[in-house]
Amino acid sequence: MGSEGQRGPAAARGSGQGDPRALRRDCQHRIFVNRSLALEKIKCFGFDMDYTLAMYKSPDYEELAFALLLEHLVAIGYPPEILAYKYDPTFPTRGLVFDALYGNLLKVDSHGNLLVCAHGFRFLKGAEILHYYPNKFIQRDDMKRFHILNTLFNLTEAHLYACLVDFFTNCSRYVNCDTGYKHGNLFMSFRSMFQDVREAMDHVHLSGCLKEKTLENLEKYVVKDPRVPLLLSRMKEVGKVFLATNSDYTYTDAIMSYLFDFSNEDKADVPQRPWRSYFDLIVVDTRKPLFFAEGTVLRQVDTDTGKLRIGTYTGPLQHCAVYSGGSSDVVCDLLGVKGKDILYMGDHIFGDILKSKKRQGWRTFLVVPELARELQVWTEKSELFEELRSLDLFLAELYQHLDSGSSERPDISSIKRRIQKVTHEMDMCYGKMGSLFRCGSRQTLFANQLMRYADLYAASFINFLYYPFSYLFRAPPVLMAHESTVEHSHRDSGDAGTALPPWLAQHGDPHQQVPQDSSGEEEDDGEA
Repeated sequence: MGSEGQRGPAAARGSGQGDPRALRRDCQHRIFVNRSLALEKIKCFGFDMDYTLAMYKSPDYEELAFALLLEHLVAIGYPPEILAYKYDPTFPTRGLVFDALYGNLLKVDSHGNLLVCAHGFRFLKGAEILHYYPNKFIQRDDMKRFHILNTLFNLTEAHLYACLVDFFTNCSRYVNCDTGYKHGNLFMSFRSMFQDVREAMDHVHLSGCLKEKTLENLEKYVVKDPRVPLLLSRMKEVGKVFLATNSDYTYTDAIMSYLFDFSNEDKADVPQRPWRSYFDLIVVDTRKPLFFAEGTVLRQVDTDTGKLRIGTYTGPLQHCAVYSGGSSDVVCDLLGVKGKDILYMGDHIFGDILKSKKRQGWRTFLVVPELARELQVWTEKSELFEELRSLDLFLAELYQHLDSGSSERPDISSIKRRIQKVTHEMDMCYGKMGSLFRCGSRQTLFANQLMRYADLYAASFINFLYYPFSYLFRAPPVLMAHESTVEHSHRDSGDAGTALPPWLAQHGDPHQQVPQDSSGEEEDDGEA
């Protein structure tokens, strides 16, 4: 994953041949780059609302959703004993895969190789994993069996699967089977459990009970940041701004009114004005990812009543008007912009980022709130990462002078055990399921998707406050394995094994490879 970009010739001249790290912003304020992007070329900034403009307080919000899920399951017949479970924020992470055949939560890499396997809260090892997955590998394209839990809303869902499996596995009334549980003449499969939890998720979100509880105590569940109206007012000075959310207008209006109301604050940086005035276009009920394909009928919202006006809206864009449904094509038409003019920001790797890039060619910014914690561990536990590197070097030394004619077989069992121990210790620093992005030196499926589809990413879109709108985000060179491990040689001296040139070294770790997006194209911003 890339560096934050470059600050321009003046900064480079002033720094001479000094440490390029001195030019970088504080890591918590930084935006990270997968594909180069010239901010001055962006004519339109688009936003999702939930977990993007409106950040929900963790773990309070997840605890609320989890309690509502349990209540619904009990209401449809699940044992009331499950109400004793409480949400544990240290257990789930995004990007897990639920196996609806065997009831396991899996952490996998981009190819489907297993990194972590848990049955309930019990982590499986060795022979147990091979019993379920003989090759320690899954076919990710089997969408009926393997379900990826990629969103922040999925955190409670992932934890709920673990709780239910833990309960039924340890309850004496039920007989354990490979694919579910028996109770008398009844059999409950993990697949039916999955369907029940998905139905409960739909109920909690679509019935409005989660939204009602949230609105009853906005201060407890929603982060309020005075920098939000400040940044949006600055964005609106240099381009157009739109909001596209799956939420209905009533909920959107309540959340956004709360976020932009600082009338009781003594030090408000921006004059008070209606939240709708910060946007050129507001679209609710978008039904993403359908919004990025054929979409739905575009209707105008009566902002006085919250009701939809009948008929399809076909007129021009109206100032401060609110629309329902529509599609990404309609957004482009109403705002007079095309694909790469738009930088769209969201938290959903599939619904916001992947579809907007693959179907519309929009530039993309992924909000990754977990990044704050990930960076903290990355910096504070650097000795563990260094030890992994040292172990890799030690392995290389053992084999350095051996070839196909060698009969010697180095004993590497102790090194492999140490690598496993260090990897586990690293994972536990992040949480019980480990890092969102890696397992030891191996990257997760989520990390691969982020690198492939998000042009930029950060813990919050607020980090744009710390960059000028003329900024050039530069991605590091994309090096293949033979390029990152074979050093250049000096032609003038004939010496082999020199350091990388300064222009390349400035981009950070040369071993880090950043895949192109699915179209295979790289922006030419800043290139000669």
